Amino acid sequence: MKDPYQLLPEDIEPPPPTFAGALKRIGPGMILAASIVGSGELIATTNLGAQIGYVGLWIILLSCFIKPAIQAELGRFTIASGETGLAGLNRVPGPRFKLNWVVIAWFIMTMITLMQLGAMFGGVAQVMNLLIPAISVPMWVVILMVLTLFLLLGGGYERIEGIAVIKVALFTMLTLLSALLLTRMPQYFSWTAAAEGLKFKMPAEGFSQAVAVFGIVGVGASELFMYPYWCVEKGYARFAGKYDGSPAWTARARGWVKVMHVDILASMLIYTVATIAFFLLGAGVLHGMGMVPGNNETKMITTLSNIYTQTFGDWAVWLFYAGAIATLYGTIFAATAANSRVFADMIRLTGAFKNDDYATRVKFRNGYIVVSLIIPVCLYFFFQAPVKMVLAGGIAQSLMLPIIGIGALFLHHRYIPKELRPSKLVTIALWICTIIIACLMAYWIRTKF
Repeated sequence: MKDPYQLLPEDIEPPPPTFAGALKRIGPGMILAASIVGSGELIATTNLGAQIGYVGLWIILLSCFIKPAIQAELGRFTIASGETGLAGLNRVPGPRFKLNWVVIAWFIMTMITLMQLGAMFGGVAQVMNLLIPAISVPMWVVILMVLTLFLLLGGGYERIEGIAVIKVALFTMLTLLSALLLTRMPQYFSWTAAAEGLKFKMPAEGFSQAVAVFGIVGVGASELFMYPYWCVEKGYARFAGKYDGSPAWTARARGWVKVMHVDILASMLIYTVATIAFFLLGAGVLHGMGMVPGNNETKMITTLSNIYTQTFGDWAVWLFYAGAIATLYGTIFAATAANSRVFADMIRLTGAFKNDDYATRVKFRNGYIVVSLIIPVCLYFFFQAPVKMVLAGGIAQSLMLPIIGIGALFLHHRYIPKELRPSKLVTIALWICTIIIACLMAYWIRTKF
């Protein structure tokens, strides 16, 4: 079993010299997009549009466009150092209890976001029940949990990347087409109303939900922690090799950072298009019909299906069901796979096993998969309120965003070699993004408490 976390001389590889070559080496962003285009978009974003109309469009765009600056810096640190993202953030100064406060905050946030996974299990199970009524919703939840265990236990990077690409392509194209059809329906859409949504106005209603959506859509806090691990397993850090300060290392590392940037931009294009499409459909169709998805999962799914049936026609309800299954289940799959890697690394940082003990790392990874699939299922059976469960996870991710931004700034100025640091303009952008996120979260806390 090859350990992707070790930097070995035989793994060193020159970066592709062309943009087309770089496109062939992307992948981590596709897994991230599979995690992103899920409950946040299908449930939370569409629900926000249904509740407040077009007025919150600027929040969606801001969320998609500013967080990749932090994502890129965490990936740059991993390529430069060969270390994992959590190992880097564990260096941030502050209180320590075996692990530092940032790592502990990640664990707390991840436990809360299991609520989102529970909501997704419920959503997929409800759709499956509509398709095959002979099997009850609770039974479908259990079947889906067992299927996920089978797919993930022992699963390597290639399997996860392949499933993620298929899932992202399917629902993104269908939803984009639905949104394009929406623009030809004056009863639900007008360019004037959409333009109003670009003005920086806080929605009078649904502000807490808007903050939750900000935390989920685009690259959420969970995905920011995940991304460096997929960069490691894809091989970007191994291909660059250990830092030695030589011109050859600098050239290789810069080349693989460019590949990573292509990966980030490609995934950003996909999830931004998908997120905007979901929001416009919620704001146009559902808000126009006066319908807001409820917490009862049957009402939620049937209400959300209007974004397809009102644009494609009644026959498209089956397309929506297929897309909802792909979207929600794909997120369960991708998010659990990623968080299992971060969790195993957290255990390593406590000193439980050595960095080169890959077999033990995989054992902890698989253990997390089992526990983190059982807990969401139990949470779903207990709460059975998918919208509220998604929003609870979103708020936890939103509150975590400023902490990750501060961590990325710390790593940028303290641990990334000068040879690999970005331009001053990129550094300024990183600071601005972190400040905007911190101000938005501070404003929400002030209005809430």
